[in-house]
Amino acid sequence: MKALRGVADEGVRYFAASAAALAVDFGVYSGLIRLAGVNYLVAAPVGFSLGIVLIYVLCVTWVFRHRRLTDARAEFALFVILAVAGLALNQAIIYLGVDRFGLVYELAKVVSAGVVFCFNFASRKLLLFTKYE
Repeated sequence: MKALRGVADEGVRYFAASAAALAVDFGVYSGLIRLAGVNYLVAAPVGFSLGIVLIYVLCVTWVFRHRRLTDARAEFALFVILAVAGLALNQAIIYLGVDRFGLVYELAKVVSAGVVFCFNFASRKLLLFTKYE
C-alpha cells in the first residue's frame, strides 16, 4: 500500500510538472509565431525542446524519488527518445481520431493528451525512475 501511495504522489507531481512543461512549450511556440514572426514549423520543435528540458529537470529534482541510470547523458537521451515516442503516439491518436473516427480536432487532442500522459508517466517511471531491487 505504501508503494502505491508513493506512485500516486509521483503521479500528482508528474501532472503538475507536465502542466508546467506544456505551458513553456505552448508559450514559446505561440510567442515565437505571434511576437517574432517565426514559422510555426520552426517554432514547434523549439517549444517542444524547451518543454522536454523543463520536464526532465523537474522529473529528476522533484517528481521521482529514484533514478535508475547513473549516467545523466544516457538518462537524458532515453528521456528524449521516450518523449519522441510520446509525440509519435500523439500524432497517431489525433490522426486516427479525426480521419478514422470523425472526432473534432479538440476532442481528438483531449483523448491523445490523456493517453500520452499515461504513456509518458509509465514509461519514464519504469525505465528511468524506478530503483533496481
